[in-house]
Amino acid sequence: MDVRLPFTSAGLCLVLLISGCSPPSEEKRQVSLEEKTAQFEKSLDAITDPKLKDAVAELGGSLLLLERAQLKLDSKPVETEYGEDVLAVLKHYPTPQALVDTYINGLFVLHKDSSSDYLTDLQPVFPFNFSIPAEFLFPHGLEWQSVTLSNKRVIPFQPEWSETDPGIQLSPSSSNLTNPDDLTVTYPFIEGLQVDNKHQPQPVSLQGKMEVIAPRRLYTFDLTKKDIGQTRTNDNLSVTLLNLGNNFAEIEFNNSAPLAPEVGDTPLNPLIVQARDTTGQFLSRSGSINETATQIAFYQKQLEKMQQQKAWSEAYEKQIDEEQRTFEKQQNHHYTKVYFNGPIDTLEVSMLDFSTATVTRKDLNLPVLRFDRNTTEKTIQPLSLPVVVYDDQAPTWLKGASLGEDQLKKSISISQAVDDPSAARIEFDHPRSFNDELLGTSFSPGESPVSFFTEDSSGKRDEPIELPPEAYQIDPLRGTITYDLNLFPETPAYAVGSMPLFLATVETKTIDAHQLPKGLELKGNALVVDQKLFPAQDWRFFAKDDSGNYLKEILSVSHDAGAQGPALFAVHYFYGQPTRLETYQRTELSTVQYGFEVKLDKADMSHLAQ
Repeated sequence: MDVRLPFTSAGLCLVLLISGCSPPSEEKRQVSLEEKTAQFEKSLDAITDPKLKDAVAELGGSLLLLERAQLKLDSKPVETEYGEDVLAVLKHYPTPQALVDTYINGLFVLHKDSSSDYLTDLQPVFPFNFSIPAEFLFPHGLEWQSVTLSNKRVIPFQPEWSETDPGIQLSPSSSNLTNPDDLTVTYPFIEGLQVDNKHQPQPVSLQGKMEVIAPRRLYTFDLTKKDIGQTRTNDNLSVTLLNLGNNFAEIEFNNSAPLAPEVGDTPLNPLIVQARDTTGQFLSRSGSINETATQIAFYQKQLEKMQQQKAWSEAYEKQIDEEQRTFEKQQNHHYTKVYFNGPIDTLEVSMLDFSTATVTRKDLNLPVLRFDRNTTEKTIQPLSLPVVVYDDQAPTWLKGASLGEDQLKKSISISQAVDDPSAARIEFDHPRSFNDELLGTSFSPGESPVSFFTEDSSGKRDEPIELPPEAYQIDPLRGTITYDLNLFPETPAYAVGSMPLFLATVETKTIDAHQLPKGLELKGNALVVDQKLFPAQDWRFFAKDDSGNYLKEILSVSHDAGAQGPALFAVHYFYGQPTRLETYQRTELSTVQYGFEVKLDKADMSHLAQ
């Protein structure tokens, strides 16, 4: 939850900062907020001028929304959750511009099959993935213009699919929420006519324009509680740590140099705040609140003035806009309050310096490539891109290769669901790791005993309950126990038993790229794996170059003999040239018994069958 909402015609971004005296209890704040909301809605009903009503509704509604966001962030339980170093990617490139060049030159387009004969999906694939609230660290824009088909016809891009357009269309995909950059080529539907997509003209290239603005530099300030109240400066950049709480940091920051003319009116987010706990790991963010109490007070006064108006006019709108511009120009420093999932030990406050900037513009004419996850083709298709991209998540992910029995048991979390008493559930879960990826499918869970008990007058475990076999069901592969309280002669209070967990023993080797064993071959940036010698369920491969960093895998393709035939070989494509391989082989699969005693949640028994 990063609170940055547009306000009125000026398009300003506001946030709510509650400061000063000690806040009331969360419950009282919630009641107060509901009362404010009711009063505001009542005041809206009294406004008759529609334009004035819209302006008051937007400003007042946004202020209430921001206050609700503040309340939610303040009342959120402090539970530790780790994230990634969002700046790790920058550490691999000598300058911000080198990162920009890699971003642009590493872009390509995949042809993807659709479930409909009238659709073909296009997936732009970017070399970087970011977990911060932005696709890319720097201001950027991507504008698709057209697609060229195999019959040389050019179809212009349109922002949405038209039901009345009888021709072939190129528009954003409406079916894929996980890849919002995907596009769809839509062929015309003719009632009563069977259409085979393969006989339609196919997309062969995608045209567009890209623009990225690179800052002069990025500088990081390392802060702790000792820095509260202190201003740290580096040349034209300065940061003041106003407060550092258990799970939040309040920061004021400034760039004393004027912004480069190239950024103009481009919205900028020049601050990246990260936090570590005492383990040294990065904490994930839960949200941020931006702007100061002074700024909020200004907009609250504007709202009060609006509510006193009888009608909206162009002159009044200009007055409001001018007041906002004048006020914002007087704000020399920027403010943010960032919340994290876990207790903070140290902060990394990084600033992008846009006092000078480099604008890179490129016309794109990208071939549409086809790489199916499974294919019967014998020929290996090349996929070499002129960039090197590293996988910064690989070292953490690969720690799972050495996962031990005690670690696995300690990672287990137990949850319950009693909404439906006829199918109440106990679930045993753990964070997915690399070890899970190598478990394969040959499971032998063995016995999974469980007994249910009543409780005595002091709430302790009492007598076991005799049950028919159909009263409960154990699914060890999913780690769930489902039980039907209709079939229980007494109300259960405890469940005691053993749930099987699965653990792979993984053997790791490092191989020089020039001394690969039979069954492994490098063809440029592609690793070809003979799947008869290295079965996919037992083996994983990671590549490094001479820097010692893991190369990011672009994609992989399994070449099969056909529908009934075996897998022949797999091809793994990398962003860069591998010089060393790490192999991970599952040599053994063992079952670990996890003993448990669970105090059962109370279910609503009122609607159970009598």
